[in-house]
Amino acid sequence: MRTEPSPGNLPAREHLPAGNAGTPVLDVVIPVYNEEKDLQPCVLRLHEHLARTFPYAFRITIADNASTDTTPLVAARLEAEIAEVRAFRLEQKGRGRALRTVWSASDAPVLAYMDVDLSTDLNALLPLVAPLISGHSDLAIGSRLARSSRVVRGAKREFISRTYNLILRGSLQARFSDAQCGFKAIRRDVAQVLLPLVEDTGWFFDTEMLVLAERAGLRIHEVPVDWVDDPDSTVHIVKTATDDLKGVWRVGRALATGSLALDRLARPFGDDPRDREISGVPKGLARQLVGFCVVGGLSTLFYLLLYSGFRTFSGSQVANALALLVSAVANTAANRRLTFGVRGRGGAVKHQAQGLVVFGIGLALTSGSLAALNAATNDPAHSTELAVLIAANLAATVLRFLLFRAWVFPDRRDESPSTVVASHTPAVPVGPASPVYATAPQSPYGSAPVPHETTSYGTTHSPHDHQTWGDATMQLQPVRPNDHDPRDAR
Repeated sequence: MRTEPSPGNLPAREHLPAGNAGTPVLDVVIPVYNEEKDLQPCVLRLHEHLARTFPYAFRITIADNASTDTTPLVAARLEAEIAEVRAFRLEQKGRGRALRTVWSASDAPVLAYMDVDLSTDLNALLPLVAPLISGHSDLAIGSRLARSSRVVRGAKREFISRTYNLILRGSLQARFSDAQCGFKAIRRDVAQVLLPLVEDTGWFFDTEMLVLAERAGLRIHEVPVDWVDDPDSTVHIVKTATDDLKGVWRVGRALATGSLALDRLARPFGDDPRDREISGVPKGLARQLVGFCVVGGLSTLFYLLLYSGFRTFSGSQVANALALLVSAVANTAANRRLTFGVRGRGGAVKHQAQGLVVFGIGLALTSGSLAALNAATNDPAHSTELAVLIAANLAATVLRFLLFRAWVFPDRRDESPSTVVASHTPAVPVGPASPVYATAPQSPYGSAPVPHETTSYGTTHSPHDHQTWGDATMQLQPVRPNDHDPRDAR
C-alpha cells in the first residue's frame, strides 16, 4: 500500500507530454562570462543539433554573468536571429547564480546546462534528458569518469578531477562519479524545491545541488560522455579548487549538525518500494539493523578498550561500570544519528537520559555475569572475563536495539510531522491536469513565475527591466501538519 504524501511533497514522476503550444520541453542554459569568441559557434552548433535530433520543442537560454566584453551584443544578435534562443543578463558574476536564476523562472519541465566550450559531445544530450522526460530520474549528469566514457585531457586536470571526486566520496559519502562535468539536467518540479537549499552561487553550485539531492533520496542518472579538454578554458583551477574545498567543508558541517531540512525532499516522487506496507516487515528494519550492528561492533571494541584501561587501576565491577557509561553515551549518540536518522539537537538530552536507562539494564546483565563468574572461581583469568562480558554484551545488545527502536527512537512518521515548503508559487506543470495560477507574475517565457531581485541600492526590480536578473533565492515558510495545499493535484 502506498503511503500518503506529507504536505509539500512534489507530484509523482510522470512521463512528460510533448508540451503545450509554444512551451518547450527542454531549456538548455549556457552560462557565459566574456565568451565573445566561443558563444556564437556554440549556440549555432547546439541549435543545429537539437533541431536535427531532439523530438520535442526546445529553447536555448544564454545567461550572461556580467560580461565586460561584447558577449551581451553577441547574445542579443543570436536572440534576434534564432527563434529558439533567449538571452538574459545578470549584473553579478557566478555560474551558480545564473543557473538558479534562469532555472527558477523557466517554464520548461526539463532544465539543462552545458559549458560554452562544448567539450562534451552533444550526442550525449538526448540520453541525458531522456530519463527525466520519461519520469525515471530526478537529475542527470554527464560523467567523464564512467568506464565507458572517452576522455581526452591533460594529466593535471585528470588528477585534479579524480582527487576532487575522491574527496567528495570520503567526506560527504557522495556516490555519483563526476561532480564537475559541465553537462547536467534536472526536472523543473525538483528544481523548484531543491534550489532554495543550495547556497553557493559559483562553481560549487552543482556539486552542492547533487550532494543535497542524493542525501534527500532523489534519483541521479549518470551518462558516460565523450569529452575533449578545452586548452583555452578561462577557469582558474587553484581558486576554483579552493572555493570547492570551502564548499565541501560548509556542506559537510551542515549535514553533520542536521541544519539542512532534507526530510522535505526525502523520496517525494512516485511509488518507492521502500514506502510500501509489507506485512510482517517493520519499516526501515533492515537498514536500522545494519546501522545498529555497525555501531554496536564499534561500541563493543571501544568498551573493551576502556574496560582494559580502567581495569589497570580498579576492580572489575568499577571498570565495567565506567567503561559501560562512557561507551553508552557514545553509542546512544551514534545510533541516534546514524541508525535512526535523528538530526539536530532537539530531544538529544531526553534521548541520552533514555539511553542511560538502557545502559542500566546492560549494566545489570554484565555485572550479574561478572558476579556469577567470581562466584564460580576466585581468580578468573582476564581472557575469561572478556569472554563472559562479550556474551553478556551480545544479550544486552539485542535488548538495547529493541528498546531503542520501540521506546527511545520510535517511528513517528504516522504522526504527520511539520514540514517546510518553498513559499514561491511553483511553475505551471506541463499536462492537462495542470492548475493555473492567475496571481503569479509572468516571466519573459510567458508561463513561469519570475523571482524578483533586491539590488544593493534597496530597489526591487523585475527581470523585465532591461532583461537583467539578480540572485533569485527563494525564501521558505513553515506549513502546519493539517494545512493542505490547494495546488496539490493529488
